[in-house]
Amino acid sequence: MTEWKQKTIAEHTLALERGEYSSLELTHAYLARIREQEPLVHAFLLVDEEGALRLATESDERRREGKLRSPLDGIPFAVKDNFCTAGLRTSCASRLLEAFVPTYDAAVVERLKQAGAIPLGKLNMDEFAMGSANEYSAFGAASNPCATDHVPGGSSGGSAAAVAAGEVPFSLGSDTGGSIRQPAAFCGVVGLKPTYGAVSRYGLVEFASSLDCVGLVTHTAADCATLFSVLLGRDERDGSSVAFAGSREDSFGTPLRVAVVKEFLESDAVSPAVKRATEDAVRALTAMGAQIQTVSLPSPQQALATYCVLSAVEASSNLARFDGIRYGASVGETETLSALYSQNRGGYLGREVIARILFGTCLLSRGNRERYLVRAEHFRSQIRRALLDILASCDLILTPTAPTTAYRKGAKLTPLQRREADLCAVYANLAGLPALSLPMGRDEEGLPVGIQLMGAPFSEFSLLKVAQCLEERRSL
Repeated sequence: MTEWKQKTIAEHTLALERGEYSSLELTHAYLARIREQEPLVHAFLLVDEEGALRLATESDERRREGKLRSPLDGIPFAVKDNFCTAGLRTSCASRLLEAFVPTYDAAVVERLKQAGAIPLGKLNMDEFAMGSANEYSAFGAASNPCATDHVPGGSSGGSAAAVAAGEVPFSLGSDTGGSIRQPAAFCGVVGLKPTYGAVSRYGLVEFASSLDCVGLVTHTAADCATLFSVLLGRDERDGSSVAFAGSREDSFGTPLRVAVVKEFLESDAVSPAVKRATEDAVRALTAMGAQIQTVSLPSPQQALATYCVLSAVEASSNLARFDGIRYGASVGETETLSALYSQNRGGYLGREVIARILFGTCLLSRGNRERYLVRAEHFRSQIRRALLDILASCDLILTPTAPTTAYRKGAKLTPLQRREADLCAVYANLAGLPALSLPMGRDEEGLPVGIQLMGAPFSEFSLLKVAQCLEERRSL
C-alpha cells in the first residue's frame, strides 16, 4: 500500500476493487498511523480498534460475496466527539459528559455505517464546540499536523487535523460559524458546510440550533461530493432537515460569474498572505473564463457581532439540560437544588463554555432581549437578503476562509482577535448558505491558506465542481 495515507476515498475504492489490499489491511494501516501520529497531533479522544476491525472483516466478506453497499464500503473514517455513537463515549470534549455513552448513532454516522464505512473513533474539539483553535478541549489541545506548535483551528480541529495527518481519509464535523471551514483552511484540507437543513442533525449535540450544520472534511472536492451524496436528504427525526433540491449533475452556467468581496481584500484584519491567496484564486478563475465582479457585504464586524449574540443565546438554551441530573457528571448531594446545579455546571464545565452561557443568559434578560437579540435577528435577515441579492446575479461568492493562517499555540490573543477567526465564515451560517474551504497555497512560514466559495441554497455540487477545477489548475 504505497503512500496509502495520502490516498483519497476514490483511490482507496479503486484499490479495494482491484484487490491491492483488503479493508482489514487498510484499517490496520490507519490504526497504526493513528498510534504513530497521536503523540504529536492528539486529534483523537477515543479509538475503537476492536469495533473497526470487526466491521472491516465484515466489509471484506461482503466484497467476496459481491454484496457491497456503496463505494464507501470498507473505507475508514472518524467523527467529531459531539456526534452520538452507540456504545461509544460522546463527551463533547467536556468533563461534564466524560462518562456519557449514547445508546444510538447520530443520523450521519448511521448512514455511513449503512454504506459500509468504518468508524475508527471520536475526534478532539473545543468543549461543546465553543472555540476557534481547539485549545478549549477538556482533554488537551489538538495540534496542526502542518506545524505542531500551531493550532489546528476549531471547533472541529480534530476533524481537520486527523485528515491532514493521514489518520483517516475523511471525517465528520459540525459548523456553527466556520467550525469546519476555518480548521480545514488552517490544516490544508477541504471542508464543506452544507445548506442549512440539507443534512440531518439528529444525534448531534448542538451548540446553536439555527446555525449548526453537519459537514465534511476530505482531501479533495471530489471526495467531498461522494460523501455529501450519501449524507444529504430529509430525516423525519430532524424537523429542520429538508429534501435536497439539487442534483449531483448540477453545474453553474458558462461563463462562471464570481463575486469577490471588497471588504475582505481591504481589511486590515486579513493578512497579506491570505489576500495574495484570494487574488491567486481570482486569477485562476479568470484564466478558466470566469467573469469577476467586486461586491460589498453588510459590515463584517456587525455580522460577527450578530453571530456572537445569536450563538450565545442559543447556547444558553441548549446547554441548560446539561445539569448533572438528567445528563452528565454530578458532585453528589448538596443542601439545595440550586447549589447542585451551580456546583455541577461550575465544577465540570470549562471557563469558555461558562462564559458563553452567562453571556447568552444575560442577553435573554428583561430589556436586553429587545436591545440585542431582536436587533441581531433583524440584521441576520438583512445579511441573508444581501447575499441572496448578490447570488441572483452571480453564481458564487469568493472570500478568504479565515483572515489569517494558523497561529501558534498559547498565543496571547484578545477575545476580539479570537472571534475574528470566524470573520469571513459567519455569513454562510447566518444566511443558511452552503460554503466550502479549499486549500490555496501557503504563507511565508509554509502554513496552508484557504479560500472560501459560497453559493445559493442547494448549490453544493456546483460549488464542488468549481473547487475541482481549481484543484486541477493548482496541480499543474
